[in-house]
Amino acid sequence: MEKDIGKQLKTILKGTHEVLPLKDLERKLKRSIETETPLRIKLGLDPSAPDIHLGHAVVLRKLRQFQDLGHTAVLIVGDFTGMVGDPSQRAETRKQLSAEEVRANAATYVEQICRILDEKRTEVVYNSEWLAKLTMEEVLRLTASMTVARMLERDDFAKRFAENRPISLVEFMYPLLQGMDSVAVRADVELGGTDQKFNLLVGRELQRDYGQEPQVILTVPLLEGTDGVQKMSKSLGNYIGITEPPGEIFGKVMSIPDEKIVKYFKLATDVDIDEIVEIERGLKNGSLHPGETKRRLAREIVALYYGQEAASQAEHEFNLKFKPGYAEQHTKTYTADAIFAEPLNLPAEPKIWIAKLLVQVGFAKSNSEARRLIEQGAVELDGRVETDANRDFETSELAGKVLRVGKRRVGRFTP
Repeated sequence: MEKDIGKQLKTILKGTHEVLPLKDLERKLKRSIETETPLRIKLGLDPSAPDIHLGHAVVLRKLRQFQDLGHTAVLIVGDFTGMVGDPSQRAETRKQLSAEEVRANAATYVEQICRILDEKRTEVVYNSEWLAKLTMEEVLRLTASMTVARMLERDDFAKRFAENRPISLVEFMYPLLQGMDSVAVRADVELGGTDQKFNLLVGRELQRDYGQEPQVILTVPLLEGTDGVQKMSKSLGNYIGITEPPGEIFGKVMSIPDEKIVKYFKLATDVDIDEIVEIERGLKNGSLHPGETKRRLAREIVALYYGQEAASQAEHEFNLKFKPGYAEQHTKTYTADAIFAEPLNLPAEPKIWIAKLLVQVGFAKSNSEARRLIEQGAVELDGRVETDANRDFETSELAGKVLRVGKRRVGRFTP
């Protein structure tokens, strides 16, 4: 566990919208360090759709940060609340899902979520385990803890009430059921989007009513979708799924409006906040080009879920389709140039580091120069730009392939 509260808070507060109350979080962190007892960090997700997208990933990545600091992630799959439907930011009553629909969606959730979370350090529970067992007496006790006036403090409910739009009683139940999740797992902190603030505060109140120490609530901003306007949502068609092919992810990121680049860097990448500040400054003063900056953003996001090699390939494929002159240049490189490429001997060792390979064939003078060429995108192998300076090659896979560095150094490895 990270012993420095200051370092914990810097990580926790990156990309965070609000922490309530912050002093309680500091106190809980201090106690956690002193007693060497991890905090229980709760996140509930209703499986209302089968795919997890970058919007979901914002809060999931925040949960992973807590894990990396040494705390326990408690992931609640809302198989019961998913049938009720969260009314947050809804202009009308949400269509309720059947138990079968919820189960089908939930089946894919955990597998996708573990692309982000450390599965070994994650408690996964389903809230039907306790909510489906509530007796009528327990439900009545639960409803007695909240007034209609308090419910109508919610902006979405208040607006619908003022416009004479229907609000079902089951929607009033949703915040109470979500709050009972916090009681059931004894959450120290609960995470959610800014649209979840009311529900999270209800959890604090219920924990107090049930004799528990109230949880701290932490909200993260909502990520707009590729349209740059509305919250990312599969139903709106503006989403970027984390399990989509690398090329699809790269292309969709490249389609976001320029004004959302910095927000995506903050919420959807692991780039350090100090560097993001520099990126923002560069975009404002014109020293950074939005298109090239967005390319880096797309690489960062693809690499998070598929690795650097896949990110480089995704960019190469994107360039072939959309970058003027790129396809023609690379076609020449790997047809005419390949024919006249000088023969290169295969390395003697069975596996070789890419930088060492460039030095060995005489295309770089030193490992440091080789690294620089790779990072500049000047190294290509059979039409594929290599940007991972740490990559190793199996010697057998090099046979017959064309290596190009810059415009003039071209060679083919002889079998």
